[in-house]
Amino acid sequence: MAGSSTASVLRVFYYDLGSPECYLAAEQIAGGACDVVPEWEPVLFGVRPVQANREEIERRATEQGLQPLRWPAQWPPDTRQAMLAATYAKRAGRTVAFSLAAFRQAFAAGRDLGDLDTVLIAAAACELHPKALLKAIELRSVAEALDAATNRARAAGVESLPAIREARG
Repeated sequence: MAGSSTASVLRVFYYDLGSPECYLAAEQIAGGACDVVPEWEPVLFGVRPVQANREEIERRATEQGLQPLRWPAQWPPDTRQAMLAATYAKRAGRTVAFSLAAFRQAFAAGRDLGDLDTVLIAAAACELHPKALLKAIELRSVAEALDAATNRARAAGVESLPAIREARG
């Protein structure tokens, strides 16, 4: 129809794999809590210490029916490699599967996402080849894609994670 806009509205879920709040939100989204399934967008905002509210996060996880949280010994984690892997997984069409596997390695198994072996375990869980993943996280184009996603999130008004925003597509 002439003069009408065909742009669709979609929702975007912005997250960092090292955030326990993002883990809880991801599990809710994966469980069907959203009326519209959002696009998952890994962004690197950095993980803030959660010492003060660990009990609250653990309580919320229990209320959601999740396994008891096991906190990684290294806290907060350096999630840059994991987030590069999530960006690569998005390119490969495995964002959700990889991200859920990584979240579960961190918060159900208590593994450090700063440890490359943890990232590779999450990749194996969603059938991402380890050699391809290792090569991808070294590519400038993957780093640029992660930086661009982070900049888009900030431009969309995201100040903290997790966040779901509407975007025009």
